Amino acid sequence: MEKIEKAKNAQLAREIEIALPRELTREQGISLVREYVKAQFVNAGMCADVCLHDKGDGNPHAHIMLTMRPFEQDGTWGAKQKKEYILDRAGKKIYDPKKRQYKCSSIPSTDWNEQTKAEEWRTAWAELCNRALEQNGHTERIDHRSYERQGTDQIPTVHLGVAASAMEKRGIRTERGDINREIEVTNQKLRQLKARIGKLQDWLKEEAANTEPPNLADYIQAILTRKAQAGKSQHSQSIYNLKDAAKMLKFLQANDIMDMAGLDEKFSSMIGEQLDIRDKLKPVERRLATLKKRIEQAEIYFKYKGKKPLTDTEKDLFIAAHDYLKSVMNGKTALPVKAWKAEYAKLTAERKTLNQRYLALKDEVKEAEQIRRSVYSIMRQEQREQQPRRAQGIVL
Repeated sequence: MEKIEKAKNAQLAREIEIALPRELTREQGISLVREYVKAQFVNAGMCADVCLHDKGDGNPHAHIMLTMRPFEQDGTWGAKQKKEYILDRAGKKIYDPKKRQYKCSSIPSTDWNEQTKAEEWRTAWAELCNRALEQNGHTERIDHRSYERQGTDQIPTVHLGVAASAMEKRGIRTERGDINREIEVTNQKLRQLKARIGKLQDWLKEEAANTEPPNLADYIQAILTRKAQAGKSQHSQSIYNLKDAAKMLKFLQANDIMDMAGLDEKFSSMIGEQLDIRDKLKPVERRLATLKKRIEQAEIYFKYKGKKPLTDTEKDLFIAAHDYLKSVMNGKTALPVKAWKAEYAKLTAERKTLNQRYLALKDEVKEAEQIRRSVYSIMRQEQREQQPRRAQGIVL
């Protein structure tokens, strides 16, 4: 491949990394990868070099290196693409005086670079793994789709990398590890909040079906008035419910809630805001991780640039930083480190604001839960009080 590629920026190969199901044995994993590579890549005309990594640490995976050029029937390398001249309305070639050549467009010789291929390959791997898991009696399944596409309220963690992963295993905290820990805390809070709001919605549906009074505020006000008239002779439990009812009435009035539908709408808005926080946090977390890596690599690059002599470790770090920065700069030479740091600071502040809003929303949910308990207590006591009065011919 190095011999056939002449351009200095030519891509020699494509690498695909796949994670193997931990439930399968090593032999089953090897067989699965071979079946996948043959079906998806070799049958399409690519050469594939496969390396399986399994250190017994629960992260078995495979690296697949694929050729980018097709083969001719005589065994020689084919062209990645061919040129097609752009014609005018008369069917003649159009000459470009600036470039001193006829205008043309590049037509790929294969469909291997189509954006749809990534989705196709990911889907095929998920289906193959799930079939193997089922055949070997495992209930676990994998899904190639993102959390967002699955409809899962969860923020994905960032990739640690070899160095950070090794440090974390030795008990050394890393910045990427800290980011993942923050994401996990946020995910836990989102799950708790979703569970609470779900319970509240279920309660609202049940009460909407069982509660006769159409005006919730009037109903609570009537209970307040009657209990206030009863005076201090009531049992202490009734006084406690009276206080809770007053708190609920204040909540209903502050939020202009006059019926069960209004209360349901209030909780729906809480859910909407929860989802909005999730959708805003995910790209912020991803961008912060990207900026963090760029800033780290830039610092390493400038630290060892021009330094002589370099140790083998320093040289490896410098080369890795140089290659990474080159891949993200798209041909530009000046590293915008200052702009990266400014954006990182801005996004950090934005993440803090989102988290603060989450905490405030969490307090609102707690208040709503307390109101739910109060309503249950009031209604149960009302039912107990109504039964003897009905027995005496008194209807409330």
